[in-house]
Amino acid sequence: MTPAPIVGWVELSGENPELARAELDGALAALGGRRAANCGASAPGPGFEAVELPAVGTLVALAGRLAFARRVLRALSESSDSALEERFRREGSAAGTAAFRPLAASRGTLVAPSALRLADAFRAGGGRIDLDHPDRRFWVQPGSNDHLRAFEEVAAVDRTGFNARRMPRLPFQRPVSLAPRLGRIAANLAAVRPGDPIVDPFVGTGALLLEAALLGGRVSGVDRDPEMVRGAVRNLGRFGVAPERLSIGDAADAFAPSDADGWAAVLTDPPYGRASGSAGEPPDALVGRVLPRWAERVRPSGRVVVVLPGGPDPLPAPWVRTVSVADRVHRSLTREFRVYRRAGELD
Repeated sequence: MTPAPIVGWVELSGENPELARAELDGALAALGGRRAANCGASAPGPGFEAVELPAVGTLVALAGRLAFARRVLRALSESSDSALEERFRREGSAAGTAAFRPLAASRGTLVAPSALRLADAFRAGGGRIDLDHPDRRFWVQPGSNDHLRAFEEVAAVDRTGFNARRMPRLPFQRPVSLAPRLGRIAANLAAVRPGDPIVDPFVGTGALLLEAALLGGRVSGVDRDPEMVRGAVRNLGRFGVAPERLSIGDAADAFAPSDADGWAAVLTDPPYGRASGSAGEPPDALVGRVLPRWAERVRPSGRVVVVLPGGPDPLPAPWVRTVSVADRVHRSLTREFRVYRRAGELD
């Protein structure tokens, strides 16, 4: 018998909800999960998405992958305040520390004094309250009939790593490069799994390959500028990433991965805009010349993920655009995160 999936709640960040949901879908696909259906009425609040995954460990892994999210929670099953208080007395008897906080959607309500009862029960059982560095975090809100609902934080999204990978902190710097959080979103849209061969035909500073590698991908790429290739090697090396292959050459000079199955994904942010160089070739023409060459070497069910400023689809049939989400760069430039998959291979 197949075990029942583990249900959790992901609190998405609010800067681009559509892009956050698209990233979540890609990350879930990589982990063997999906968004759970018909859970809207029981959501902890606005911005939460229910997910189903094979095990608690994959909920933790999900939090470790996401960029546009805050935390992953699991609902406690107790349906009455007295049952919750009894549970926290038992939890406290195991010692350790905990923090109890109201969910953002509940702040300003009576949940804060009510949450104190749960904290008191935890203390009564022998546990200690530590709001700064607790062993466990619990979030509380009013439920139906004024009963409390409690959620345990499985894992929080750690943004310090993204900050460490920002361009001003890298050994090789250029004014144009995708921010680490956006690079991570693109890697999640590619549903990168450990061991997947991933290629970027426009390597640049290596930002996309770095995020794919940190998700376990085996990364390769090409760039026409020798300085870019050398700089990308330095940036990847700063985080312990050794690319399988980085070549100097035309972006359309497609090569195969080291295994026989083909690329799991093409993941790229081609040059566009005034600050990016394409050797005089119009960006649409460049991308339309390059991507089909690499797409031919993508394995069945693989993906092509590309960041573009709009424009026509660069891939012919059987490739179809399955995701297209806009993200505003500034007043005069909007980029789109696009995912292409072959017709007939969709989930």
